[in-house]
Amino acid sequence: MDKKERDRILEKARAFFKTSIADSHASNTQKLSKLKAFNVNPFTVHYLASFAFGDESPESLAKALIYPRVLGTSIATTFGNNVQTFCHEVLEGFASTTAGMDIEFVDAVDGRKKYCQLKAGPQTINKDDVETIEGHFVGLKNLARTNHLTDFNPMTDCCVGILYGDHSQISANYKKIEKDYPVYSGKEFWLRLTGDETFYEDLIGVFSDCAKDYTDTKLLDVTIEELADDITKHSEVLNYELVSLPKE
Repeated sequence: MDKKERDRILEKARAFFKTSIADSHASNTQKLSKLKAFNVNPFTVHYLASFAFGDESPESLAKALIYPRVLGTSIATTFGNNVQTFCHEVLEGFASTTAGMDIEFVDAVDGRKKYCQLKAGPQTINKDDVETIEGHFVGLKNLARTNHLTDFNPMTDCCVGILYGDHSQISANYKKIEKDYPVYSGKEFWLRLTGDETFYEDLIGVFSDCAKDYTDTKLLDVTIEELADDITKHSEVLNYELVSLPKE
């Protein structure tokens, strides 16, 4: 891959992060201003508020609900759900014309053409995904046999590419796939795709630079304030009045 193609991918990644990840995450954060947006566990939320923020005020309860969602599951889900968008927008030059495959590329390490299914992270597939992925690879193997592609070796040429993470972190579901097909994660995947030892770090740097445009905490503060007001209005959902009685 030449410098021009490398820079093009990084710029497309920057645009992808802004429009598909950061802007979406901000929009989803705004939706958390009402108590009905949460599946509240009234047995633990008071403890978490007190443990993390020192009291059980509406503001602390709101933080105990919002922070895990905004800093954890929300952004992880947004990223995971946009893998196909990433393929189409950022890696369009590698788009696969083969049914069931996300991208195709000539491996910069071993020189073989790879037919690849892309996944977000090292823990992001379930048991059903394993069956689906292996089914696609079996279909490709049968197609190669029908078309007399004698150079095709499914045990090396079919692969799963994981956008981030280290191979040591992959789940048992990935390890099951790896018994028959290679699984490349994080730096190794990007090296094989681009031939660039530092591309993975540079890609992380692009996302990090984008994050600097979202350092204003006003949106989060306003959402917490609005949720705290809603908790006060619907205190019965959290049994708030009962647990907030002055201690003797």
